[in-house]
Amino acid sequence: MTTRWVQRIAGEGPRFGMWLASGSGYIAEICAGSGIDWVLVDQEHAPNDIHSTLAQLQVLAGYPDVDVVVRPPVADPVLVKQLLDIGAHNLIVPMIGSPAEATAVVAATRYPPAGIRGVGSTLARASRWNRISDYLVTEDHRVSVTVQVESTAALAVVGDIADVDGIDAVFIGPADLAASMGKLGRPEHPEVVCAIENALATIVERGKSAGVNAFNETLARRYLAAGASFILVGADVTLLARGAEQLVARYRQPPP
Repeated sequence: MTTRWVQRIAGEGPRFGMWLASGSGYIAEICAGSGIDWVLVDQEHAPNDIHSTLAQLQVLAGYPDVDVVVRPPVADPVLVKQLLDIGAHNLIVPMIGSPAEATAVVAATRYPPAGIRGVGSTLARASRWNRISDYLVTEDHRVSVTVQVESTAALAVVGDIADVDGIDAVFIGPADLAASMGKLGRPEHPEVVCAIENALATIVERGKSAGVNAFNETLARRYLAAGASFILVGADVTLLARGAEQLVARYRQPPP
């Protein structure tokens, strides 16, 4: 059994996504109604805690056609457990640098004996407070795990990371990868782009879905051609910032 998200990113056609970094359920709902394929509720680089993430999951439940992915700030089994308990089913875990780290992430999402996830379904939204009678024996199959690879060391073993049992997809982080390559702040540098394209091809060759973020449309389409099947093409805060700037610039132009 695989989650709908895993089926969709492995199917025909790319899945276009949007970052939710504002920490606002109101903005999350605006974005979800746009027709976007998926959204990423981010805790790593955004002011989202367990409470704001829960609020957004509740809002996004009203948009069943939109796939929801959550990124914890770090590969911590306690944080992973909390996210799963509040109803996150699809995780992107950042800064994974080796097959061993990927294996540990998978273990954090599985109940014993397959993993180390603590049992608290009586208190969990995910089990509907134990109203889902078979939750504990079926939950492992409701969770997807995507690991984020974003360093030169990780790229060197990206195929081995993709091969880890329980890893459904691998996502490339261009910003940190660029920094790791000595190109801080230049994720569109040709050497970085080439490295990402090669990594995407390797992931696909290993039979796993590959993803990346690229707000530059030309670059995004290059990554799709290289094998990416899911891609982040924008962010709520970026759209608001650039839109606000463009509005102000229009009205500060001298009148004709």
